[in-house]
Amino acid sequence: MTHQIQQFHVKGGPQYGRENLPKLRASLAKAGLDGFLIPHEDEYNNEYLPANAERLAWATGFTGSAGAAAVLGDVAAVFVDGRYTEQVKSQVDQSLFDYEDLVKTGMAGWIRKTAKPGQTIGYDPRLHSPDALTKLQDAADKTGAKLVAVETNPIDQAWENRPAAPLASVHPQPLDVAGEAHGDKRKRIGEDVKDDGADAAVITDPASIAWLFNVRGGDVACTPLPLSSAIIEPSGQATLFINEAKLTDATRSHLGNEVAIRPETEFADGLKALSGKTVRVDPATASVWVVQQLEGANAKVQRKPDPVALPKACKNPVEVEGSRQAHIRDGAAIARFLHWLDTEAQSGEMDEIRAAMKLEEFRHMSPQLKDISFETISAAGPNGAFPHYRVNTDSNRTLEKGSLFLVDSGGQYPDGTTDITRTVPIGEPTAQMRRHFTLVLKGHIALSRIRFPEGTSGHALDAVARQPLWNAGLDYDHGTGHGVGSYLGVHEGPQRISKAPNAIALEAGMIVSNEPGYYQVGDYGIRIENLQVVTPAEPVPGGNRSMLGFETLTMAPMHRALVDVSLLDKDELVWLDAYHADVRKKVLPLLDGEAAAWLAKACEPILGATP
Repeated sequence: MTHQIQQFHVKGGPQYGRENLPKLRASLAKAGLDGFLIPHEDEYNNEYLPANAERLAWATGFTGSAGAAAVLGDVAAVFVDGRYTEQVKSQVDQSLFDYEDLVKTGMAGWIRKTAKPGQTIGYDPRLHSPDALTKLQDAADKTGAKLVAVETNPIDQAWENRPAAPLASVHPQPLDVAGEAHGDKRKRIGEDVKDDGADAAVITDPASIAWLFNVRGGDVACTPLPLSSAIIEPSGQATLFINEAKLTDATRSHLGNEVAIRPETEFADGLKALSGKTVRVDPATASVWVVQQLEGANAKVQRKPDPVALPKACKNPVEVEGSRQAHIRDGAAIARFLHWLDTEAQSGEMDEIRAAMKLEEFRHMSPQLKDISFETISAAGPNGAFPHYRVNTDSNRTLEKGSLFLVDSGGQYPDGTTDITRTVPIGEPTAQMRRHFTLVLKGHIALSRIRFPEGTSGHALDAVARQPLWNAGLDYDHGTGHGVGSYLGVHEGPQRISKAPNAIALEAGMIVSNEPGYYQVGDYGIRIENLQVVTPAEPVPGGNRSMLGFETLTMAPMHRALVDVSLLDKDELVWLDAYHADVRKKVLPLLDGEAAAWLAKACEPILGATP
């Protein structure tokens, strides 16, 4: 029997804050601190955390993938963004923590209105980036409070039975899926470091480590990350700081003689050895601790973006083709699941957990599946209105007739990472459901078809996906698109498509999601998500410059019963028919029996053309 990846027990909850907030305050008192700042991120600035780094969840009970908390002696607050405004209410005791907006207020705003002159507020320098800390420091200065770095995190001191650090094996990523030897990557990055006048660069993002050295690990659930750090020189030679127990003989041989391997415990010594040198550090992702170590050793810190981030985001042709193939295989699993939703699940007796397990079962039919890329969002009816809902045994809801079911999921394959959202009716959808779905679909199609000049950022494209909703007085409170890695993180920068300003231009080879949505609290949620890759700039007939575009990677049909054809113009219908023809051509050969017949019918053209 295939091992089930996901578990559905209740995570977090108000009892965590009730039990652990007093412990934390006691720990602060012993340390002579009036307060403490708790970011969600760990020492590696990860979005998804190993169990031993879930400090925010331990202190508050909140388990979302983004957030923060701040604790003083008589008041505390938890900060979440628009994705988690409902989740935080069920997980965090409001009598202990005020609910604050992570984006509008943030910890800096809270410090300005709450901290008092003379108060000493601690922070763990390993958990804050220099960019983030600067804002917090400015806020504290305005109130007369003082931020102080702690050597030992008071949460770690108070946390009884804290899980051990992960120790998963690290394996080579073969060249036939990586597309470029790690020696060539290191030389390329080293030259970039040299051109910027630096003597070395510090790499602290585990995804950058994985890409740079063509390795993958397993220290973080759903993402094949090897928790580690590195220093790379202009020559391309590098030092990898990692728990050596993670390295197999094959990985040591793969890394070769140009990569020195040192214990992770010697990272501080490695930084101090850069005394007198100019060292490139990413102030948005590296920790304050790294900067402090370098400055303490009289190194000159050059604050520039991680030199690996942009090359990693621009997938090479081998990686792009790998993603195409991974999405076709994943599309077969999704087709089987959508067929199941359209047949057995229409009984009104299935529930969210059974649906998530069924989808995972279909994905396991591919022997190449390594993991899921995140915990499945399996959301029935009102639960779909929570964009990042996670089902558990307490929240589990039946897929009732007359409702919508939203499922957002993904798989990790050696050649690609997938992320797809589909919304499906259980029973007959209402006219309002069909209208809202079609408005979301119109925005999705618009972003799929857009052409844009080189130098355009995702911020400039965000409104394209929102316009049909905006015209109807509707909107959604999350980004429209995020970057996706190549058998790496399902959320990857530096590119994104969102309202938030972002100066990173979209470049050929970047993979981004296209996921507009609409959420009617108390009733249903709608989201349509495909991944798409930026295509090289090409001339446009009659135009005066070449334009980039998008190629859709995700291969799964939209549910026809939710499409109000009267709201789509001919060009939109042409796009939808062409997309379904592509899905049919690529995925149908992987199916048989009833699932194959279902997919063929689901992909029939609306305009009457033969696919």
